[in-house]
Amino acid sequence: MQQSLTGQVVLITGAARGIGEHTARLAAARGAKVVLVGLEPDRLAALAAELGGAAWFLCDVTDQASLTAAVDGAVAAHGRIDAVVANAGVASRGTVATGDVEALVRTVEVNLIGVLRTAAAVMPHLIASRGYLLIVASAASFAALPGMVPYCASKAGVEHLGNALRLEVAHHGVRVGTAHPSWIDTDLVRDAQDDMPTFRETLRKLPPPLGSTTSVQRCAEAFVDAVQRRRRKVFVPRSVAVVYWLRTFFGSRLAERVVERQARTSVPAMEEQVRTLRRGFGAHTAVGLPVPGEAPSPGFIADRYHR
Repeated sequence: MQQSLTGQVVLITGAARGIGEHTARLAAARGAKVVLVGLEPDRLAALAAELGGAAWFLCDVTDQASLTAAVDGAVAAHGRIDAVVANAGVASRGTVATGDVEALVRTVEVNLIGVLRTAAAVMPHLIASRGYLLIVASAASFAALPGMVPYCASKAGVEHLGNALRLEVAHHGVRVGTAHPSWIDTDLVRDAQDDMPTFRETLRKLPPPLGSTTSVQRCAEAFVDAVQRRRRKVFVPRSVAVVYWLRTFFGSRLAERVVERQARTSVPAMEEQVRTLRRGFGAHTAVGLPVPGEAPSPGFIADRYHR
């Protein structure tokens, strides 16, 4: 059953740009009181103003004190939290053999540990409201690619986190969903294509829907619909559901052989591109709070994670 969002308090992490930003706009357009949580204060403030003075909080999802302050601020502003979209996520550059290990680890910290911390911070309030938590996983939860080890691992982990948490809080009337988008037309994906031509070429060779790119607006529509309907699983595009049901095949030895054949040339080429890049994340990726006294800019903190 679809519920009205009018007056509902929806907290969104990673709201400064991309999927989070567009989800916030659409949720607000449907009557929700959105709470914006992220790492880029200028963008958060601009979006909050655009949405008529929405509450926003500077927050690193890997820092519990930061999350607690944001959640407490949301409750102070609106008295409750009805739904949460745990959207904050990053994708590092490089392989396990040659990439910057700190960037690889940071990806897991943000994408998996950050979701766990977010869930812990908001759950008492979702229990009080019998609310809904949407965890943003990925098609990478069940379809792995070389060169994306920490991303695939974190998204597989966060899917199962959602599956277990759903069972844990069901008796409280709280619903938990996991979202599984394929490639979405965001800065994260565009940066990866710009940074690594081999990544762009790999996408071109993948079969649909794994090789196709979906508009960020279409993804936001699916997410807001999920919040309204309290969906258990969300696939963007919907054809990703086929990959979900065929996940055993994608993990088979036959499928691995096909990927391994291409990886013999694509992985060394990607590793060389990352060495030249000398950056652990995309140019528009923020992976930590701004340093006091420094003005944040697109890509701030990303350059800390480099070889």
